[in-house]
Amino acid sequence: MPFDEVSELLAATGARVRNSVRLAELTTLRVGGPATVAECATTDALVATVRTLDTAGIPVLLLAGGSNLLISDAGFGGVVVRIATDDMRIDADRVVADAGANWDAVVAATVEAGLGGLECLSGIPGSAGATPVQNVGAYGVEVAQLLRRVRLLDRASGEERWVEPDELGFGYRTSVLKHSDRPVVLGVEFALRSDGSSAPLRYRELYQALGAEEGRSRPAAEVRATVLRLRAGKGMVLDSGDHDTWSAGSFFTNPVVPSDREAEVRAAIAEHVGDITVPVYPAADGVKFSAGWLIERAGFAKGFPGPQAPARLSTKHTLALTNRGSATAADLVELARTVRDGVAERFGIRLEPEPVTVGVTL
Repeated sequence: MPFDEVSELLAATGARVRNSVRLAELTTLRVGGPATVAECATTDALVATVRTLDTAGIPVLLLAGGSNLLISDAGFGGVVVRIATDDMRIDADRVVADAGANWDAVVAATVEAGLGGLECLSGIPGSAGATPVQNVGAYGVEVAQLLRRVRLLDRASGEERWVEPDELGFGYRTSVLKHSDRPVVLGVEFALRSDGSSAPLRYRELYQALGAEEGRSRPAAEVRATVLRLRAGKGMVLDSGDHDTWSAGSFFTNPVVPSDREAEVRAAIAEHVGDITVPVYPAADGVKFSAGWLIERAGFAKGFPGPQAPARLSTKHTLALTNRGSATAADLVELARTVRDGVAERFGIRLEPEPVTVGVTL
């Protein structure tokens, strides 16, 4: 549909409509071609815009922080609905945030208010509404552990309601929200620790950095500062001057191997890199291997494939694919395929991408 017609269609929704916006400007990977963008600064505008576009049969791409998207160089042929809602309120031991609220700002506000629980999720780019979709997690804490409820718009029925976690099918970096475009997250609510203590420390790197014992808590502010320092050392805190942060964070999820295949995978690792200690973690459906560890042992070092490449693995963290300033989506897809196929060839494990791909196939 021509831009003028889209603009007229959305005139009454409260959205700000712009033409030929480069989606590279709205994503942390900084790639993506042009599209019509309808920016929604209120939840009412967001609901009205999505409903109007759906009724008109116009394809919709929902975008908030843009930290988990790899978008084609050709852009998007429908309308990108930019979720720019950012209200947030703290009430006793709870925080309620609009879907478009900056996630790290939400975490910072809870810590400053003397509440604990979210501090291990500090420094993660993106929006509050995206966190339950992926069941975002870091340093031993996942969103599902603290989430109280999610406000959803059902695009099929038009219904808006608050949904509790047991309806969302949470798993490792997944939920029912990730596998359907029917629900739209409008807001989130988290239950926190009113004494200002952190979630129990389960992640070795973190509790060792804090000089704490496993399972203990520390003041949330102290844990947040340590998490930000650790993430920054891996290029995982956004910095416009550091190309190692021009990424979508961890590009591949840690693979879960069924228990009956664990010995086979260990044998393949031993064949290629020797009989060494392999870091594994218990998982509901088997054993979880470290994707970053596998990538490095498959021969892909930090900075691969070299300083002249427009798309490279981070120089600080092999799990991040980065744009060195001039990369295209095609460059990143080529790098992702090379790494994925190399790990599969050596160890028999197929890595799965974490970002949502739009107009490209890995």
